[in-house]
Amino acid sequence: MAILVVLIPLDRAGEAQLLPIPNFSGNSSSFLNQSSNTVVSDCIRLDGRCVIEVAAYRSNLSDRVTEIEQRLYDIARYYFQSESASLEIYEQQAEQLLDIHVAVGDRDVRLLTVTNQDAALRSTSVEQRADEMAREIKNGLIQAKQEREASFLIAQARQGAIVLVFAIIATIAFFYLERKARQQKEALHNSVDTTSEEAISTQITKNQQQQLAEIKYRGLQITRFGLWLGTTLYLVGLFPYTRFLQIWIINFFRIPFRLFVVGLGAYFLIRFSFILIDKFTSALANNYLLTPEANLRLQLRISTISSVTKGIIVVTWVIIGILVSLSVIGINIAPLLAGAGLIGVAISLASQNLIRDAINGFFIILEDQYAVGDVVGIGDATGFVEAINLRITQLRDTEGRLITIPNSEIRTVINFTSNWSQVDLKIPIAYHSDLDQATNIIEKISDEMMRDYAWRKEILERPIFLGVDDFTNLGVIMRVWIKTKPLQQWPVSREYRRRLKLAFDKAGIDLALPHQQIWVSHEQK
Repeated sequence: MAILVVLIPLDRAGEAQLLPIPNFSGNSSSFLNQSSNTVVSDCIRLDGRCVIEVAAYRSNLSDRVTEIEQRLYDIARYYFQSESASLEIYEQQAEQLLDIHVAVGDRDVRLLTVTNQDAALRSTSVEQRADEMAREIKNGLIQAKQEREASFLIAQARQGAIVLVFAIIATIAFFYLERKARQQKEALHNSVDTTSEEAISTQITKNQQQQLAEIKYRGLQITRFGLWLGTTLYLVGLFPYTRFLQIWIINFFRIPFRLFVVGLGAYFLIRFSFILIDKFTSALANNYLLTPEANLRLQLRISTISSVTKGIIVVTWVIIGILVSLSVIGINIAPLLAGAGLIGVAISLASQNLIRDAINGFFIILEDQYAVGDVVGIGDATGFVEAINLRITQLRDTEGRLITIPNSEIRTVINFTSNWSQVDLKIPIAYHSDLDQATNIIEKISDEMMRDYAWRKEILERPIFLGVDDFTNLGVIMRVWIKTKPLQQWPVSREYRRRLKLAFDKAGIDLALPHQQIWVSHEQK
């Protein structure tokens, strides 16, 4: 209503100064390689409404449309100001073509010449097309004058007020829904536990809910924006004095709107792809019966696989969105695709090692060959896995040195702590010691370790005594296996040895020590 109040006086006082509405859109699907000999068409508008459609060669269309619209505005202004003037539209022969004249009272204006291109636009003859255009021009002028009557403007104002009230009510409702959606999104964001204490399947489910909440929130925002954009276009299109704004807005924002739609589609496709990835990773996590200790390991695998896949999805949809955006604004993307293929080949050749690193790193994580926290042996390096990503693996050895290994160079991996570990204890007993007594002490130490709460939780199964395993120059080798939790084989073995040594000393059983025997002989001469 405010726009109407401002623009009605301007329209009545200086309608002659209003310029024809420029054509921002054209009607070609390509901005590149446009031939000037191509026949195209465009509308002749009055008060923003298409009255007739004319055709011409591309190089001449803009000038023709501007000239015809200027003449139409001049005669329309005179017709609107003359309350009793008669309106007459007639045709006049001009060589092999026809001119259309508009006569208002004593004023006569040649509006346009009907050409063969105009006739070909509707697949008719020049005469038939001239008759059609004459009727359309007359109806357009009469309708434009009727729309300037007070009764019509009042009816349109009432209709606009109803639409405006509806838009305000809908906006209030959308604000309420947006606030609820934002609160839900924030609550889900705050409830996501990044520690290892929460099950990975629960975290993935919360991530899915968070993605859905984000989609809902953005959808409500875009719907509210679209509501007011549509309401604005509808309101300015109700009145002849403001309808030109509708055409200006539509034509000026045609390309940005197309780009916005493509970007919006890519955004929602990325979000829905994230949900599908989370569903896939959730199904993968549900295939495992997790202990609290195994949850962190699986969480690393799932998060890495999920982040890599999501990164690939984002890059893919962004590239597709860019190509579609170029296509909808009229750029031929076939040469771009060919050039992109050549560039891709060049990049792949220049970064083969990086690609191999990424592929090998992905399969290392996917197959759970090792993870952060494991102790592994890779080639000549052995150490604690401190970091792993798609490109490198970093180990910390016993001397505190950080060893960085490209994933493409990893061929064989020895994992000392995958799922569970084991103590392989070889006990050398002196030949003169009582083996049965030593056996009883070993089994007694195993029972004590299993009864000790501090060590029982680190030992998964009762130690297995294998018996006499070998005879060496040191003595008799007795062997014990102890299955432990990952990384606990070393503290368990140290404690077992300590207790075993104390028990052997108390029982008088000697451990085998390196020794030499010297034989002395006396020869008689």
